[in-house]
Amino acid sequence: MKIVIPGGTGQVGTVLRRALTAAGHEVVVLSRRPSGPGEVGWDGRTPGAWAGELDGSDVVINLAGRSVSCRYTPANLKAMMDSRVESARVVGEAIGVAVRPPKVWLQMSTATVYAHRHDAPNDEDTGVIGGAEPDVPGYWGYSVDIATAWEAELEKADTPHTRKVALRSAMVMSPDRGGVFDVLSRLARLGLGGPVAGGAQYVSWIHDRDFVRAVEFLVARDDLAGPVNLAAPEPLPQRTFMRALRSAWGVPVGLPATKWMAELGALALRSDTELLLKSRRVVPGRLLAAGFAFDHPQWPEAADALVRRARESRRRP
Repeated sequence: MKIVIPGGTGQVGTVLRRALTAAGHEVVVLSRRPSGPGEVGWDGRTPGAWAGELDGSDVVINLAGRSVSCRYTPANLKAMMDSRVESARVVGEAIGVAVRPPKVWLQMSTATVYAHRHDAPNDEDTGVIGGAEPDVPGYWGYSVDIATAWEAELEKADTPHTRKVALRSAMVMSPDRGGVFDVLSRLARLGLGGPVAGGAQYVSWIHDRDFVRAVEFLVARDDLAGPVNLAAPEPLPQRTFMRALRSAWGVPVGLPATKWMAELGALALRSDTELLLKSRRVVPGRLLAAGFAFDHPQWPEAADALVRRARESRRRP
């Protein structure tokens, strides 16, 4: 197949591009800064020659959007919103006018759309959309607004010949440098990977190879459209999650952090505490109901496998 990945130069795009290319597909990445073969320039906002790559393609996987690993300043939040909404809008417009539109459009979304909660998991049918939770910082609602606006652009796009799927993805865990697993592993190896603010908040995650397999599954299944949670079936509290990661690295102790310590750490990392403190208890209801089987459903085994790959990659010249 010919697969076009707008915004495919980040961690998730790198994972997909590597796997899909290895599987024999032609992969074209749309990038604001194209730097090599298979990359085509676009600005993520306006129509251009890049739209010709979508015409005649089989699959579009739109990952475009400013990274959430930043301080949640008004300017950054606006950039996060605009980059997602505008790119989804222009991709939809390009598909809508294509002579040979792709059969399926997978649009990246986020598991952050669901409410901060501990009491029950969120699936696609019974999950609670966030934004109105008591006792959480008010600005957390903006992340939900971004997600709902992102998905709204997908839904309203006039693409009658293209099936549309919103990928409500949890954190994709891969051993690649700079990804979320790499950052968490660095903290664990330094002895800093203990409970944060008590560690009761849930962490939802998905192994990178299960993420790729789920994408391939959704491409092949003509009967699946709309929002789909891409998350392993067993989210777990942050303290348990980090304990398993420390164990995989052979680190016996992880220093705990209070909420104010987390604030200082996030400031130093130029990130935001919502990424640490929001309880994301998300499960893949539709994938499981459709018969998808995870190779890595449980975090301790997945962490062990990822650590082995990380160590192997570090041993290579």
